[in-house]
Amino acid sequence: MEGSAKVGRVVCGVTASQALIDAAAARGADAVLVHHGWFWKSEDGRVTGYRKQRMAALLANDISLFAYHLPLDAHAELGNNAQLAKLLGWRIDGRFAEQEIGFLGRTAAATVAEQAVALERALGRKPLLAGDPGKPLRRIAWCSGGAQDYFEQAIAAGADCFISGEISEQNVHVARESGVPYIAAGHHATERYGVQALAARLREDLGIECEYLEIDNPV
Repeated sequence: MEGSAKVGRVVCGVTASQALIDAAAARGADAVLVHHGWFWKSEDGRVTGYRKQRMAALLANDISLFAYHLPLDAHAELGNNAQLAKLLGWRIDGRFAEQEIGFLGRTAAATVAEQAVALERALGRKPLLAGDPGKPLRRIAWCSGGAQDYFEQAIAAGADCFISGEISEQNVHVARESGVPYIAAGHHATERYGVQALAARLREDLGIECEYLEIDNPV
């Protein structure tokens, strides 16, 4: 969404929510940079209610909106999954799923339980663990956000454990029956880092003032 022709100050966040837009306006931002934008597949495209309010706030303050969804999950350096690996000390050695959005690699954690503890410490949120917490780890698979549908592909890729942001009811049974545990570490919690890495790159390469704002989300 187009705002000011000149961009000197950018506010970054996970989602283009009203709270983030209002905070950007209060800071005199020229643009908002997010992972989650608007108008998702199969969503009602009418600009009414909260959609109208969000758009009106951007227009009134001449603020541009830039949103990068799957590209910011899959990017080999700045993406959410690459940044998760950097944060947790995981070694990346492969990719899987559509558009190679899922990552494969190695972890220093000896067991699933140990990995869950490391995630809680790094992300500041207790994860949900389905399956055997004592299972030894060699190879892990991970995909940030709502990646429940990639679980079976992670199993087929040889993962000993799958780590994502969210989990669905049926994933619990698959984890128990396949012997491959599933750790759900939080959708928001696993997707904070790609946009921060992109903001840092903008600061370094273009000299643009970029500030990340954390809008609390327990999911």
